[in-house]
Amino acid sequence: MFERLEHIEAQYEELTKQLASAELLADPARYPKVAKAHSELMETVERYREYRQIRQSIADTQEILQGAEGEMRQLAEEELAALERRRGEVEEELKRLLLPKDPNDEKNVVLELRAGTGGDEASLFAAEMFRMYTRYAEQRRWRVEIMSSSESGVHGLKEVVAIVEGKGAYSRLKYESGVHRVQRVPQTEQQGRVHTSTVTVAVLPEAEEVDVKIDPKDIRIDTFCSSGPGGQSVNTTYSAVRITHLPTGLVVSCQDEKSQIKNRAKAERVLRSRLLEIEQQKQHEQIAAERRSQVGSGERSEKIRTYNFPQNRVTDHRIGLTLHRLAEVMDGRLDEIVDALAANDQAEKLKEAAAEPVKA
Repeated sequence: MFERLEHIEAQYEELTKQLASAELLADPARYPKVAKAHSELMETVERYREYRQIRQSIADTQEILQGAEGEMRQLAEEELAALERRRGEVEEELKRLLLPKDPNDEKNVVLELRAGTGGDEASLFAAEMFRMYTRYAEQRRWRVEIMSSSESGVHGLKEVVAIVEGKGAYSRLKYESGVHRVQRVPQTEQQGRVHTSTVTVAVLPEAEEVDVKIDPKDIRIDTFCSSGPGGQSVNTTYSAVRITHLPTGLVVSCQDEKSQIKNRAKAERVLRSRLLEIEQQKQHEQIAAERRSQVGSGERSEKIRTYNFPQNRVTDHRIGLTLHRLAEVMDGRLDEIVDALAANDQAEKLKEAAAEPVKA
């Protein structure tokens, strides 16, 4: 571990020199990349330098202890205990900072919600969940752009596909993939019985053009009239676009814009992200199998989280977290849940890394 830290510190010092060089300052294309790399290493280097300083302070305090007596000895012992506690804390922070980072964490997100088991009630809850994610995005100053949606007869959502743009969007939303279960008395229920319905959520990192190239020969593009609200262009102009990727059979539609060109560009963004996911599934079959088991088929028994309205309760079954603030959660206040899931993820990764012994 400490060899890696020495190497990281050397990298950091080299990047610091580059940032001060006239050559780099004169290169506006390269400067942001070097500045970003420097920033990403800063916290790790600062913690490593603190760790070395603590070790030196421990050695100095132990030397004082050898000849100290009375009150001086007591003060030195207290100081040594505090330093050793801090050394342990910094060591754990360094382990966390050295964990491999998900290369997709800073990417935008393709967010897909679909009503599962429960008919109209499932579609109503899908609409409420989409509002929850939209509110969460607003709080984090992300931008949400709907690519396509399909309404139910009761003004719910059968499905909705949107792109969430913003710093760290995937790093926060990636834990939302799976089956979400709601337990409540539906608006359509006449006898006051509690029903159970589900919504499936998929969170995909948005693929950039450099990640996935789409061969024009591999796609078929169909145009059709938009439906639903939208003014005079609805049902009169062929602005909606449907793209079929022939090798995989993937179909993506977009009718959100009045312009056919804009709808095509949006549909290609979603298609590219879905193709990237397929490629990643080939490369990481074990991880993909775990994700598929989380999303499941939308059955009630397959769930990662339950929203129980009669008890004002939200429970995330993966980590056993229960909050009795359902209204706040549905208003987009998801940070407590996301923070707990991220901490659990880090703890699991640290367990895996624990096989590597720490050498002083």
